[in-house]
Amino acid sequence: MKKKKAPPLSLAAAATRRLLGPLRRASAAFARAHPGDSGARQPVHTVYGGAQLFRSDSALRLGMLALKAFAEHAPSPGAFAAAIGLEAPEGIPPAEFAATIHARVKAKLEHEPVEDYRIDFEDGYGNRPDAEEDGHAQAAAHEVARGMKEAALPPFVGIRIKPLSPELAERSLRTLDLFVTALVRETRRLPPGFVVTLPKVTMPEQVGALARALAALEARNRLGRGALRLELMVETPQAILNGSGVAALPALVAAASGRCRGAHFGTYDYTAACQITAFHQTMTHPACEFAKQVMQVVLAGSGVELSDGATNLMPVGPYRSAPGGPPLTQEQQLRNRAAVHRAWRLHFDDVRSSLRNGYYQGWDLHPAQLVTRYAAVYSFFLEGLETASLRLRSFVDKAAQATLVGDVFDDAATGQGLLNYFLRGVGCGAITEDEARATGLTLAELRTRSFLRILQGRRAQRGASVSR
Repeated sequence: MKKKKAPPLSLAAAATRRLLGPLRRASAAFARAHPGDSGARQPVHTVYGGAQLFRSDSALRLGMLALKAFAEHAPSPGAFAAAIGLEAPEGIPPAEFAATIHARVKAKLEHEPVEDYRIDFEDGYGNRPDAEEDGHAQAAAHEVARGMKEAALPPFVGIRIKPLSPELAERSLRTLDLFVTALVRETRRLPPGFVVTLPKVTMPEQVGALARALAALEARNRLGRGALRLELMVETPQAILNGSGVAALPALVAAASGRCRGAHFGTYDYTAACQITAFHQTMTHPACEFAKQVMQVVLAGSGVELSDGATNLMPVGPYRSAPGGPPLTQEQQLRNRAAVHRAWRLHFDDVRSSLRNGYYQGWDLHPAQLVTRYAAVYSFFLEGLETASLRLRSFVDKAAQATLVGDVFDDAATGQGLLNYFLRGVGCGAITEDEARATGLTLAELRTRSFLRILQGRRAQRGASVSR
């Protein structure tokens, strides 16, 4: 049989390689800037509290207060569902769905009420004499060290320093230095998931200054390079678009020199800066939606985690019984419950809106908000569980078959996105491991947290079975 003659080409292989050289370099740079979602756990919220109030068991105390509010104002699954407007997905009886959500929220509040806590030296703390802030910085570090020893801290923890504005920059870095130095001297290490939050960012130079300070603190305290991570507060218009009308966040993240873990939207400072009056400063205001969509677009694939802001209507009743005084009347109790239910409904709706728009984290400011945070997150994941399970099972089978026969499978990012739905759901307690196994994945595969590793493992298993 005659050997088939190769078709004539105008470009030699070496010439083609030279032509593609700039593209390869640009593609490598793009891949470095857009590593994609790591699959690592992201907390569903960040709870902020003034540094002067922080104690090693603050997260546990918040859980106890949340459970008290839950028992008082949601005595049954049906009452809770009615209060927050919980709707069961098609095919699941409403009473059954309400009971599931109620039970899982209660279990979460009992075992891990707070996922991320930020010790606040900014808005939740205020401006104080230097000696007082010095003392609180060192005391907070001691409480974190104590919490590490007692295993009382949430999975993620950090501090929010003051802005690096001309007036506050030195005070801000002094607090950071005092806290980190005192903590490392006592523990020789940082707690897992530790981060430093930089508020009111307006220019890359502020981020660069913090990144340099973190590097210097690592060197002086013998911490590993990159151990101190930071997150940006996006609460000024200049953090969305710079003076030239260009998206500002890529430059802000680049100025962090690889240290930026997250970008958190600040609803109320941002809307105030946009001249929106207090009555209309809500998480769903069009100005906020625009800003958050810009954040999503320009940080897509960057590995920077996004967080929405907070609902500022607190679930607190207007009446309190004085110590040693008469108990509240039935009318007062009913009014308290109605006020809590209104705030719960708003918070539930706000969190659900964030989740629908792809924001899987937000701020919580009051212990009773933990109740509706988890109710919103859990209902979101459970209502889409069946569809997501079928889709991921089908996708994994299709991808594994493609790699087995040598086809190129170039949609790993979609596969990781489908897997992340379950990683997020299992991580926060919304989905049980048994429910996650409906995807056809084993627990060992889920715990790899990597779609590519799952495919590689299945390909190896199939190859071994064929060789037998």
